[in-house]
Amino acid sequence: GVRHGDTSQKERNYQRHSPPDMLITTPETLQAILQGRTIKNHLKTVRWIIIDEIHELADNKRGSQLSLALERIKAIAENPPQLIGLSATIGTPEKVAKFLGGEDRDVEIVQVSALRDTQFEIMYPQPEPEDYELSNRLFTHPEVAVRLKVMKDLIEKHDTTLIFTNTRSTSEALTSRFNIWDTEFPLSIHHGSLAKTSRIATEKGLKSGDLRTVICTSSLELGIDIGRIDLVIQYNSPRQVTRLLQRVGRSGHSIEETSKGVIIALNSDDAMESMVICRRALGEIMEPLQVPEKPFDVLVNQMIAELMQRSRMYILQYKNLFKNSYPYRELTEDDILNAGRYMHDRFPRLAWLSEEDEVLIKPRGSYKTMYRYFFNNLSMIPDEKDYLIMDVDGDAPIGILQEAFVAEYAKPGVKFTLRGSAWKILNIHNDKIYVRAEDDPTGAIPSWVGEQIPVPYEVALEVGQIKGFIEESLNKGESIDWITGELSKKYPIKPETLKRVFRELLDHHRQGYPMPTDKRVLVEDWDDNVIIHANFGSLANRTLARIIGHVISEATGYPVGVQQDT
Repeated sequence: GVRHGDTSQKERNYQRHSPPDMLITTPETLQAILQGRTIKNHLKTVRWIIIDEIHELADNKRGSQLSLALERIKAIAENPPQLIGLSATIGTPEKVAKFLGGEDRDVEIVQVSALRDTQFEIMYPQPEPEDYELSNRLFTHPEVAVRLKVMKDLIEKHDTTLIFTNTRSTSEALTSRFNIWDTEFPLSIHHGSLAKTSRIATEKGLKSGDLRTVICTSSLELGIDIGRIDLVIQYNSPRQVTRLLQRVGRSGHSIEETSKGVIIALNSDDAMESMVICRRALGEIMEPLQVPEKPFDVLVNQMIAELMQRSRMYILQYKNLFKNSYPYRELTEDDILNAGRYMHDRFPRLAWLSEEDEVLIKPRGSYKTMYRYFFNNLSMIPDEKDYLIMDVDGDAPIGILQEAFVAEYAKPGVKFTLRGSAWKILNIHNDKIYVRAEDDPTGAIPSWVGEQIPVPYEVALEVGQIKGFIEESLNKGESIDWITGELSKKYPIKPETLKRVFRELLDHHRQGYPMPTDKRVLVEDWDDNVIIHANFGSLANRTLARIIGHVISEATGYPVGVQQDT
């Protein structure tokens, strides 16, 4: 049987009285099942619990919540169920094993190569004279036109192709250009902001063969059955090894077939980043996974879930129930008391706390309050809030900005780009951002940067090492042919492609400028901008950008717009 948020009431009732031998569900629906008196009893005889794509859960609060749910199941089970975790892309299997089994259980790790037979190719196309004509027809830049042409050629040589992008706006832009080029081309788009009916229609069209190509984001990375895929195209750097392996793994989706992936690089840094990621993928060197440490909101949610089913619960009972969960292995009685204080002090009150007796008591008549709080906070998937952008001159909405962008960048005086134009933020009120068109786009931040996948420190550092190798080799008098030949032995990229990638670096070196490397940070003055070249990855560069922006704002009294990448 299958059970999730869209399962009909009729099917739920049937499962309640006639439980299936195997139930496929989500972590959130499992929480609801644990609150049902009848269906919860069926879990007493569960023998196996299989967690697919466990890496997607272990490093976030959904996984923390699931970990506590597993402890709750073990507490009611007649015999401890066997836990099985599945994933093709885990950088730290030992840590995920601990997440799965908890503190007091041995877990056997069965490691099989994730690669099967996998082929990567990095392409860095440059526009020819005929691409300028195509760019005029498609209302885009020649560099974009040549990339579209390369992708169209690849699509026509294969039966079915997935084109992955890193942002929804990029998916929309590529789909728009392809549709302008050929309205009859069997192509569609798939991402999380589209209506469910639209996504399902695309999935069915791909599976039936009516569609040859789908341009998508991470929405098609995992799980969904879309039939046989011949080729995966990654439009610009995948930014992470696990992303690349998951995406390219959608092609040749059987042990006998070859998974084929082509990366279309947008610029030289993009190409070098892709080189590093491909090398690490072929060596199965994946990003280490970090498990959140005892998130407080998840703890409160699960404490309420248990208290709803009885009249009182002692602090020690909670500790004994949760202590074997790996995210909560350091859980103390003081932590549980602090959570209890929150439940006691909150209005409306969720529980009475007696600190003297160290017990939480369910208040009389409070079940509805507890029920509402539990189910309103059941999902640990962050809600994505959108802010409406209002043009003060036209007194009309012009688009939306996502919460991630607003939290990091949006403040009065900051400029950003949307739909190809620059806008200055005047003020922010409630869920609306009031802006005015700006003639000077200098310093404007792209509105999609909040969607970008972070690049790990190790990947960015290796890009710096490549630049350092090029600089050192040139200083020794080595030829570009020798340099590209040496690097093509280490990275899956052709020497002739490398020559195009390194063209800017060679010009930079000829003019006597130092290169930004893994051992050197380069500060560059360009027009009214200052560019700091630092090969430290997204988290470090974001921190550096915030600190510098804050210091300059404090010194000048004016808002300073900062951007960062790797």
